[in-house]
Amino acid sequence: MSEVLVVVNCGSSSVKLDVFDRAAQANPVQAKVERVGTREATLTVVADDAPKREEALGQADHARAVGALLDAVEGHGFTVVGVGHRVVHGGEKLTASVRIDDSVLAAIQACVPLAPLHNPANLLGIRAVAERMPNVPQVAVLDTAFHATLAPAAYLYAIPQRLRTEHGMRRYGFHGTSHRYVAARACAFLDRPASATKLITLHLGNGCSACAIDGGRSVDTTMGMTPLEGLVMGTRSGDLDPALVLQLARDLGIAETERLLNKESGLLGLSGQSQDMRDLLIRREAGDPDASLAVAVFVHR
Repeated sequence: MSEVLVVVNCGSSSVKLDVFDRAAQANPVQAKVERVGTREATLTVVADDAPKREEALGQADHARAVGALLDAVEGHGFTVVGVGHRVVHGGEKLTASVRIDDSVLAAIQACVPLAPLHNPANLLGIRAVAERMPNVPQVAVLDTAFHATLAPAAYLYAIPQRLRTEHGMRRYGFHGTSHRYVAARACAFLDRPASATKLITLHLGNGCSACAIDGGRSVDTTMGMTPLEGLVMGTRSGDLDPALVLQLARDLGIAETERLLNKESGLLGLSGQSQDMRDLLIRREAGDPDASLAVAVFVHR
C-alpha cells in the first residue's frame, strides 16, 4: 500500500483535505467541505480512482465536516504516515512548524482569543484526526511563522511596550503558508531568485490579507494581532477607527462587539445578504445596489 501524507486545512468557512503520495509525487485525493456553518455545506471529493463526487451535507459544523472528509478518504488502500495541519495562530511561542503534543495543543489553545474563528476549528481538526488515527504523528504548520521575520517597526503597535511584553499585544500576521507559496511560485514563473525579488502577495478568500515580501522574507502584512485587522473580509470588518470599536463596546458590550466584528461585518455586513464574493458578483450583475456597494468597498480597501 502507498504511504501517504494527509494535509488538513480547517478554515473559518471551509475545511480542505489533501492526500499526498510521497513515492509517486502525486495528489491522489482532494476533498473539501465548503460553506461550513451554513445550511448549504457541500462535500466535494476528487480522486484519481473514482469519479468526482459531490454531496450536500446540509447544516454542518467543523467537527462534522472533518468527519465527512476522513470518511471520504477511507478505503483507498493508503497507509497514512503523517498528518499536517494548517494552524492559524501560534503566538510568540510557536514560530516554526512543530510536531503536535500536549504542550503544542496548549499553546494553540492559549491563542484562541487572538484567532477566535480559526484556532478552535484547527483544534477540532487535530483532535478529530487523533481520535481516528491515534498512532499517526501530526504536525502543526503555523500561519504566523512566515511573519516571524517582521522587524519591530512593522510588528509593534504604538502602545506602551509593557502590553507587548506582558500580554503579547503586537502584530503577528497570518496566511503565512499561502503567502510563502505564492511568492515561491511567482519567483519560479518570473525565473527570478527569491533573494533578488520584491513582491506583494494577496490571499483573497473568506479571510483576506496582503503581504510585502523582500528576498523571500515577510517584511509587512495587513493582518495584525488577530485575523480581524486589515482588508475587508467575508464576515470580518478589517481596519476600523479604534474609537468606533470602543463605542460599540459601550453600546453593545464586549462579547456582542466581538461577535459583530468577526461574524456579521465585512461583505456580509455591507450587503446584508452574503459573505461569498461569488454570490455578490452574481447579484451585482443583476443590479442589486447592496451587492454593488459591498464589492466596491472591498475593492477600494
